Amino acid sequence: MAQEKTTASSTANPSEEKANEHPNFLTEGLRNFTSYFPKYVKQFSFKKLKKNDHFRSSELSARNNKELSTTSLSLERQMEAWKHNPEWVERPPCIKVTIPKGSLSCLSVSVDAGLPPDAVYNIVTDPDNKRVFKNIKEVISRKVLVDEGLRQVVELEQAAIWRFLWWSGTISVNVLVDQNREDHSMKFKQIKSGFMEKFEGSWKMEPLFVDEELCHPFKPNSVADYVSCSNGLGRIASRLKLEQLIQPAIVPPPPISWYLRGITTKTTEMLITDLLAESTRIRQASGNGDDGEPAETRQDHVRKNIKERWAVRRKTARHSHRRLFLNSKLS
Repeated sequence: MAQEKTTASSTANPSEEKANEHPNFLTEGLRNFTSYFPKYVKQFSFKKLKKNDHFRSSELSARNNKELSTTSLSLERQMEAWKHNPEWVERPPCIKVTIPKGSLSCLSVSVDAGLPPDAVYNIVTDPDNKRVFKNIKEVISRKVLVDEGLRQVVELEQAAIWRFLWWSGTISVNVLVDQNREDHSMKFKQIKSGFMEKFEGSWKMEPLFVDEELCHPFKPNSVADYVSCSNGLGRIASRLKLEQLIQPAIVPPPPISWYLRGITTKTTEMLITDLLAESTRIRQASGNGDDGEPAETRQDHVRKNIKERWAVRRKTARHSHRRLFLNSKLS
C-alpha cells in the first residue's frame, strides 16, 4: 500500500517533475542580479566620485582649451574665403581729434582692415608684435596677471618711438592691458604716471560682412548666420575702433601743445599703417600670393604704398582748403 501511495503521489504532479528536470532561468537570473547589484552600485559610486573629483580639478583648463580651439577653428574657416578671393582696397583711417578740458587730446580712430576680427586681434595682442609695429623700440617687460583663456590681463612696459616733422625720440609706456578675445576688445590704462598723467583707451574689432549680397534676400545678424547663408564663401573683414585719451602732467600752451598733438596723431597714424600692412601681408599669403620675397620686405612695400596713398589724400585736402581760403578772401 505504501508503495502504491508513493507511485500515485509521483504521478499526480507531472508538472513539478518536469520543472525539476529543467532549471528555472528566471529564478537563476534574479538570484545572480541580487547578489551582484550591491557590488555594482559600490563600484559605480566610487568611479563616479573619482571622475567628478578629476573634473573639478581640470574643469577650468578643459573649458579654456575648448574655447581656444573653437576660436582657432572658426578663424581657419573664415580665412578660407580670403584664400579664394584676397581682393581688398585699403582706405585711409578716419581720425578725429578733440580736446577735452585739461587734456592734450582725445583721438577717435575708425578704419577697416581686410581680415577677420580674430586675425586682427592676434596681431594687436601678439607678445612679439614689435616686428609689426615700427614705433615699438623695445618690450621692456611683459607679465600676465590674469589668464582665463579668452581673457587676459597683462602688465606691459614698452619703449615707444615718436616722430614728428624733423624731431624724433623715445618714451617709456607702462600700461595695464585687459584683452578679451570673446568680444575682440582691448582696454589699456597707464600704471605709472610720469610725463603722462593719463594715458588710456580701448581697441574694439567688429566683423564686417564684405560679401553680404551672397545672403540676399536675408540679412545676417551674426558671423554664424553669415557663414551659413553664404555657404562659407563670404569674406569677413574688421572695423577697428580706437579711442585714446592723452593728458600730460602739465598741458603746455600753444604752439607747443600743437606740436605735441601732432606727435600723438602721427604716432597713431603710424600704428594703423603698420597694422594694415601686416593684414595685407597675411591676406596675400593666405591667397597663395607668396612670390618668395621675404615677409619683412613685402610688409615694407605695402606700408610704403599705403603711406603714398594717404599722402596724396592729405595733399588734395590741403589744396582744397587753400582754394576755399583764397576764394573767401577774393569775395
